[in-house]
Amino acid sequence: MDSNSPADASVHDLAVAIREGSVRALARGLSWIEAGGDRAEALIEVLYSMGAGNSGSPWAHIVGVTGTAGAGKSTLVAALAQEARRRGLSVGVLAVDPSSPFTGGAILGDRVRMSDLADDSGVFIRSMAARGELGGLCQAASAGVDVLRAAGKQVIFVETVGVGQDEVDIMHVAHTTVLVSVPGLGDDVQMMKAGLLEIADIHVVNKADREASGETIAQIRAMLALGPAQTRPVQIGPAQTRPAQMGPAEFQTDEGSRWPPPVLSTVALRGEGVGALLDAITSHAAHLRETGELPIRERRMAAARVLKLAQAMVAHTLRRPGASNVDFDRVARRELSPYTCAKKLLERTRAGN
Repeated sequence: MDSNSPADASVHDLAVAIREGSVRALARGLSWIEAGGDRAEALIEVLYSMGAGNSGSPWAHIVGVTGTAGAGKSTLVAALAQEARRRGLSVGVLAVDPSSPFTGGAILGDRVRMSDLADDSGVFIRSMAARGELGGLCQAASAGVDVLRAAGKQVIFVETVGVGQDEVDIMHVAHTTVLVSVPGLGDDVQMMKAGLLEIADIHVVNKADREASGETIAQIRAMLALGPAQTRPVQIGPAQTRPAQMGPAEFQTDEGSRWPPPVLSTVALRGEGVGALLDAITSHAAHLRETGELPIRERRMAAARVLKLAQAMVAHTLRRPGASNVDFDRVARRELSPYTCAKKLLERTRAGN
């Protein structure tokens, strides 16, 4: 595309408006991201070209909130956003909603549950449709976070759809992963051990006013004691100063080099335990910066995103008209192995055929 074209000028103007804090521009940018295509790609290109350290794009901490369906994630995120606003932080919320199997659109239930925040100009909430993506997120989630960061949001909550034990994409988007459970899960807690339990930086048992909450907390702590999640090593690096606005660190790390995931309890509907949870998030943010783990996570997030984009681009190329000239019938007749066929298809793709 010609760098002097009106289309490029409109992309640049939108990017500038987003960084200057325009709510309308932010909403429009996120709409472009959800729609995908050349405009979305061009917008991210421009935002990245503007750099990460300018006044329009300050440091931001990304908090992933995940867990099973019905755990109260949306209510908890709304309560966390309110607490963050009380501490003077600007907040972005990206909520991934289940998609309609007929239209592919989101039901937007999270916006309904977070309606109390609608009049607060310091909070921006956006729902995105999962569009059939596994992992609890959608293809546009990472780019949506980019736009919220460019808009100057200091803390960004990314809420996944209800997920299972192997759907751990949130760890490739967030600096801090919060896993929300509820009392009475029983064997479901055991099922989570193999996947979600091990990616969590903070565990929260929501709806802790239920009778079985103490048992659920004990189960999670017991599994953490047995598994590697409690003693994940991190690389030690030069100490960095954490932003004063993130508040005091209430949770101490093991010898300054390890993060023992705390197990907290909340009753999000009443706001109980929410302040302690935000303190834990604050402390984890400080830990990442002071131990040198933050750039390591940023690189891991970048690598996962680039590889996922590359996979999507290759898949799109393989599905284009003319790509089906590979002899799939030979594979069906077992005359050619799927591996050989796939390699030939990739070779033709690289050659531009």
